[in-house]
Amino acid sequence: MILPIIAYGHSVLREECLEIDEGKDVSKLISNMFETMYGSQGVGLAGPQIGESLRIFIVDASPFAEEDPKDKAKSKKLAELKDFKKVFINPIIEEESGNEWPFSEGCLSIPGVREDVERLNTIKISYFDENWNYLEESYNGIAARIIQHEYDHIEGILFTDHLNPLKRRLLKRKLNEISQGKVDVDYRMKFPKIKK
Repeated sequence: MILPIIAYGHSVLREECLEIDEGKDVSKLISNMFETMYGSQGVGLAGPQIGESLRIFIVDASPFAEEDPKDKAKSKKLAELKDFKKVFINPIIEEESGNEWPFSEGCLSIPGVREDVERLNTIKISYFDENWNYLEESYNGIAARIIQHEYDHIEGILFTDHLNPLKRRLLKRKLNEISQGKVDVDYRMKFPKIKK
């Protein structure tokens, strides 16, 4: 089932999410999250973005693999994302390392806003997959960035929080308009400042 995406300004996006009881059946939630993410053409989606204050997020970076860069090395890196589809339950980023690098990020909860965000390029993360298998893995580049972005969501952090104060001030009006539903999107959203 495609669920509405929670828009900027809703309190659930600012909550530190709760762990999911180990072994709990979350298959329906995961199915709904993938359907919702694909329906809104995202590459990642976290629990709070559908109103669930739970430590879960999903990713599917295959759209990045379809890009056609001129640089052969970059092309190889993007091709590695073709099968990067995962579920992260109760994740913990154990370590972040490497160099910071900027990349233009956007968010389904903040439509129409894209800004360069600096993040470290390598992470080590522990988590449970959809079958409650415990895993520890390392990622770098775009895969690491997608995970960091979604992980921020379950910590109550938005990508705009990483911007400098001037950029945030310049975005304030646009963010307020998003929370009021004054934005053109082609997927269902739930806006916190629209009275029913």
